[in-house]
Amino acid sequence: MSKVANIAKNTSYLTLALILQKAISFTYFTLLARYIGPASLGQYYFAISFTTVFAILIDLGFANVLTREIAKRQDEAQRWLGNILALKIPLSILALTLVIILINWLGYDIAVKQLVYISAISMVLDSFTSTFFATIRGFHNLKYESISSVVFQIIVLTIGYGALLLGGELIFAMIALAIASTFNFAYSLAIVIFKLRIKIKLLYEKLFIKEILIISWPFALYAIFQRLYTYLDSVFLSFLAGDVQVGLYQIAFKVIFALQFLPMAFVASLYPAMSAYWQGNREQLLISFERALNYLTIISLPIIVGGVVLGNKIILLFKDGFQEALWPLRISIIALFFIFINFPIGSLLNACDRQKRNTWNMGIVMIASLILNLILIPRFQAIGASITVLATNALMTFLGIIWVKKIIPYRLRKNMAVFLKALLAASVMGLAAFWGGQYLNIFIITILGGIIYFVLLFLFKAFKKADLASIIKSFKR
Repeated sequence: MSKVANIAKNTSYLTLALILQKAISFTYFTLLARYIGPASLGQYYFAISFTTVFAILIDLGFANVLTREIAKRQDEAQRWLGNILALKIPLSILALTLVIILINWLGYDIAVKQLVYISAISMVLDSFTSTFFATIRGFHNLKYESISSVVFQIIVLTIGYGALLLGGELIFAMIALAIASTFNFAYSLAIVIFKLRIKIKLLYEKLFIKEILIISWPFALYAIFQRLYTYLDSVFLSFLAGDVQVGLYQIAFKVIFALQFLPMAFVASLYPAMSAYWQGNREQLLISFERALNYLTIISLPIIVGGVVLGNKIILLFKDGFQEALWPLRISIIALFFIFINFPIGSLLNACDRQKRNTWNMGIVMIASLILNLILIPRFQAIGASITVLATNALMTFLGIIWVKKIIPYRLRKNMAVFLKALLAASVMGLAAFWGGQYLNIFIITILGGIIYFVLLFLFKAFKKADLASIIKSFKR
């Protein structure tokens, strides 16, 4: 199989898996929220967020290094994997020890501690699973990882929700997560041993491990910044505002998190093209970047307007007790615009050898997030955390655009023209949705709103037939 065909096949696997994974995950989250209520939901996601922060101590950028180096020399796979596994075992013990000490020192009740302990098991298993899949990625294969990610969510959904329906306590939902993590661990290990024929053998080559640590530190630093930025808000909410506020905030967090598969799938195809254009066609690099911003603007704005207008109906999906999640949802969903366009901005910086700048930008944003959360959460609780999400994602966009202009002759006016047309079309759609929301079902409103939006976009000439043909052609490839 040619390299181009293999990349296309892997992209297809990954895109389909992302869609299915996000759909199943959001379905489970909705069912879980309806069944257990805000306080228990807050405890469940606090435990996951708490342990996820410590997971960065186990995988210090090793997964990225493993994939890259094995891709260069596949015959060295066993050496790289063996030395990295030897590093990760003591790091896992350290992370587990810190989790147990800190959760006891913070004085949480026994129910929360039990959730954290089980989540910590998943944390360790998932870290080793990511190492095995990173090895498989080095052999240019995403098929098994794509399958695994979907099966993982199916296990969590069926066992977790099934146990709750049979009268089980919240702890069974966390046990379901650990069972799914155990499956992923065993499955990925089996692929490495039986498909790739790599022996699992711990190695400790002092000079080689030193080389691994030198290579991995930029990846580790970015991962630390990203994990702290993504999950510390839930930890702060639990500590400063209580479990109910974590549960309310998770409604907004999960909605915007579920929708990120759209730019993720888009950038999966865009990033390799940007890398190639940086080497040999700077003009096409500029065109591709500006088109990417246009496409993601066109996709994000109707979701934002629809989320703000129909937020009260979206909240009803989660049953009683979540009414106070309305404003956190409305505020957080506005951040989708910045989240979406940050994907191509970050891809451009990475493709053009500015990955260190991307890391420092994330570091600045993480510090801003910590400061804003500490100021806003005590006063505004879940709303404060949502304001932080919006502000920090806007900051990430601003920092990225500064460097984009140093790489390519970026023309903001071209994107602003499309932005204004899309905003006008989305506003008209929003008015129609607001009126229709009084009489129609949310799903019917969504379909009609989508039709109105894209008809208006076409009339406003926000995109051309050639643009649509180009998108369809790229997906066919």
